[in-house]
Amino acid sequence: MEMDKRPPADGGDGCLVGVIRIPVKIVAVLVVLPVRVVWELLAAAGRAAHRHVLGPLYVHVLQPLLRALGWLLTTLLKLVFVWPWVGLWRYVLTPVGQGLAWLCRGAYDHLLAPAGRILGTYVLRPLGEALAWIGRGGMRYLLAPLAKGVTWTLWALGMTLFVWPWVALWRYLLAPVGRGIAWLAAAAYRYVLTPVGHGLVWLAVAVFRYLLRPVGLGFVWLVVALYRYLLRPVGLGVVWLAAALYRYVLTPVGQVLAWAWHVAGRIAAALWRGLKRVGWVLVGWPASRVYRHVLTPVGHAVREVWRTGRAAVREARAAVRQTLFGTPPVEPARSRARTLGSTTAAGNTPAPEISLHERQG
Repeated sequence: MEMDKRPPADGGDGCLVGVIRIPVKIVAVLVVLPVRVVWELLAAAGRAAHRHVLGPLYVHVLQPLLRALGWLLTTLLKLVFVWPWVGLWRYVLTPVGQGLAWLCRGAYDHLLAPAGRILGTYVLRPLGEALAWIGRGGMRYLLAPLAKGVTWTLWALGMTLFVWPWVALWRYLLAPVGRGIAWLAAAAYRYVLTPVGHGLVWLAVAVFRYLLRPVGLGFVWLVVALYRYLLRPVGLGVVWLAAALYRYVLTPVGQVLAWAWHVAGRIAAALWRGLKRVGWVLVGWPASRVYRHVLTPVGHAVREVWRTGRAAVREARAAVRQTLFGTPPVEPARSRARTLGSTTAAGNTPAPEISLHERQG
């Protein structure tokens, strides 16, 4: 028996394909065809109107009218807002400004400058020289002696009020008191503070020599003896006990725990493999059987229904296009597919997925 079953050469389809194709063609002819015809007619009418009516109307009527309107609006704006100000500036303000500038320059050159030179030469300069001569004479013969007398008076008053009282206070009061205080401080340092300091130093040396030093030596000896005869033996005993505990207790217990952990891991792995096997038997294998023998054929049937409906719609469109425009029908893409090693077109229905065991059975 051949493994590759192909459709008949005449392109015949099964019963299911015929049952689905006929209603689809009816719907395509009754619904799709009128809508498509109306759409094509509207599109053709729109293109014709744009080509023969709207385009020439815009090019020959609206575009010149809009250009003329833009030029008129621009000219009106210039006439109202630009040209009056340009004319005012060019023919009124500029000549008036030039005339005022010429008048100002003439008045300065022929009137203000000569008057200023005459006034400065014959009036202001002599007047300034006279005032300067009067000021120098008054300063020399009147203000200078007066300033000298005022300065001497202020110096004497300042010395009397601010200098001589402080000098007398320092000379007759603060200096003797300071010398007395210095003599008393020197005497107190020599006859009181020095003997007291020597006594305190001798006392400190004696306390260190006869009290602190023996106490310190005794404390050091006590610490050394405590370390040598108590802490060191106890530490060595603790170290020996810890080493023995590690060697004879912790190491065997650790080895036992590691072996138990390894055995528990193997047991857990065996349990996990058993659970996986049970899950496959209870869930995985039934699900694979359902997918292979139920869902896969149903999916193939749905795919065939969809392909058949789509092919029917394509054929209806091709028939409508041929009827309206006379174009030859386009061969569907599925009819151009070729099977491997064959020159005939492959059908829509794929080869049934039947194992060799089922075919032989």
